[in-house]
Amino acid sequence: MRDLASNIGVVASLVPAVQTATLKGSEVDLRGYDSAALVINTGAIAGAGLFDIKLQESDTTTDGDFSDVVAADLIGDLPAALEASSVYRQGYVGTKRYIRAVITQQSGTSIAAGAVVVLGHATQRPIA
Repeated sequence: MRDLASNIGVVASLVPAVQTATLKGSEVDLRGYDSAALVINTGAIAGAGLFDIKLQESDTTTDGDFSDVVAADLIGDLPAALEASSVYRQGYVGTKRYIRAVITQQSGTSIAAGAVVVLGHATQRPIA
């Protein structure tokens, strides 16, 4: 049996918290990995909240350089609106060095949510 934990990296883009506005996650550096997947975990939604999430990419860490990932570079679909107490995932097959999650508040009060990027196929293993 292989040990999965020593063969993947996990980096938070959006630290789990009650989100009350549109929020850009921190960038995740893909250097040293050949695959990545975004994992979103939600909790309660207050005030009939409508929130969506997307993945952005860039070759730099400069905020203005990030743009939405095109559909051809994504595996799987994210919902148009996040549901309470749910988990979603989406694969990234693009070529940019950095990715980040962005939660957008369309309406309502808040959502409890967080997003991590799982990094795989590391060029050096085991992962520390």
